Amino acid sequence: MTTQHDLLVVGAGLAGLYTTIHAERAGLDVLGLEAGDDVGGTWYWNRYPGARCDVESIDYSFSFDDELQREWRWTERYATQPEILRYLNHVADRFDVRRHYRFGQRLSAASWDEGLQHWEVRTETGLTATARWLVMATGGLSKPQLPDLPGRDTFAGTVLQTSAWPEGPVDLRGRRVAVIGTGSSGVQAIPLLAEQASELTVYQRSANYSVPAFNRPIDDEEWAQQQRALPRRRELSWNGAAGSPWTSHPVPFAETGEEERRAVFEESWTRGGVLFAKAFQGLTVDPVINDAARLFFEEKLAERVHDPEVRATLTPRDHPVGTKRICTDSGYYETFNAPHVTLVDLRTEPLAEVTPTGIRTAARHREHDVIVYATGFDAMTGALTAIDIRGREGRSLREDWSGFPSTYLGIGLPGYPNLLVLNGPGSPSVLSNMALTSEQQGDLALRMIAHCRDRGFTSIEARADAAEAWTAHSLELADRTLFGSAPSWYTGANIAGKARGFLPYIGGFKAYIDRCEEVAAAGFRGFVLSSR
Repeated sequence: MTTQHDLLVVGAGLAGLYTTIHAERAGLDVLGLEAGDDVGGTWYWNRYPGARCDVESIDYSFSFDDELQREWRWTERYATQPEILRYLNHVADRFDVRRHYRFGQRLSAASWDEGLQHWEVRTETGLTATARWLVMATGGLSKPQLPDLPGRDTFAGTVLQTSAWPEGPVDLRGRRVAVIGTGSSGVQAIPLLAEQASELTVYQRSANYSVPAFNRPIDDEEWAQQQRALPRRRELSWNGAAGSPWTSHPVPFAETGEEERRAVFEESWTRGGVLFAKAFQGLTVDPVINDAARLFFEEKLAERVHDPEVRATLTPRDHPVGTKRICTDSGYYETFNAPHVTLVDLRTEPLAEVTPTGIRTAARHREHDVIVYATGFDAMTGALTAIDIRGREGRSLREDWSGFPSTYLGIGLPGYPNLLVLNGPGSPSVLSNMALTSEQQGDLALRMIAHCRDRGFTSIEARADAAEAWTAHSLELADRTLFGSAPSWYTGANIAGKARGFLPYIGGFKAYIDRCEEVAAAGFRGFVLSSR
């Protein structure tokens, strides 16, 4: 039986939970669809050893409910996946969100019916539903990428994937383990995998910058201080460039001396992880500042990795600091000092094939009992193009986005009425604190829906010229930085055949919010509103 609703929300991560909670408060009949068996989004699927958020716990949480903020007690500066998942389960329990969701339902198709002015959806299990509004809260990092390697499916040992890790414990004691991939998930998992494996071989295609998390438990005194400072911290985050309270050094790089520069880099280093890229304003724009950050990083790397050849292989050569997301690690580089850990540079020793017993490179064959794929995601667009989405007159989103995706503010798509994409290409999304961006995106979507309902409009759709202008503006901003020169998942470079271009909006979280507010205040200028 096909059920009818006001709103369909796809995904039960941060954005999906927030939107569902507030859609109910707005009086909408909302149905949520989630491929997983429970809430959590990316934190439901990514259970690999060492999985941890690179945004501080106190910031990576919802701000919309003061009581929720007071009652949840984070235990670490950078929370691990299990703790974040417990938090999201707590949110779901507290606001009774699950009653709106059907779990184990992966969306396979969605089509717009112009005559009835609604969306018709179907899941892989055959569930069907209709709704006037369709909100895609599918996440920017939710479509895993498994490399198409020769012989990949012939391996007779155990195959694991960081983005689909088993729920139960995985015992790797005494086993010969291979890891393919040294992005964020690989960097976080490798130190813990090395603790169990008798041999650990890491196959690296390109080296990434990684900065220690400097993680620590949050004691009662620090927690009390954080709670007292939270209102101001939230204010700074909502008005910041990336949804966090941290800012760059107030004195420009060119006006500082060598001693001051080193002190600034040192302080930013000890902030941990991605915050190193905030040392000086313009670090990801000005090659001179970036090169100074690179030299500082290489000094730190020399302190952590003993073997000069291994250190050289681990030194990034193909991108400026910060233009691929800086990884946040706990003992990653030090792992390569262990005698049972081997690093294979796939640039000088290309991977030829996976065999039933291991991996063959151009130089030799290595035997493995386990292969772990830490190969990332088809970011920003993959979760959407995996679904057969049909808009006005049957147009296909998959075909429309076979080139570069065109969106208006990241949320509206020309030719797809009442389809609202949260944290999509053209929004700050992965460049910002996803907890706060999910609140902002959910609010924006629900304000658009309320605007239409209050004024008798049955549909809202981004104008093609507005989407074209916004996409061009977003790409132009990225071109002014060093990001465009990096072969990263930000630009789709990790996916063969994917159109290249910088996918997130790089102009800053607050600047993006201001633009959205201008559009809303002008009656959602740039959108076509119609009634049937």
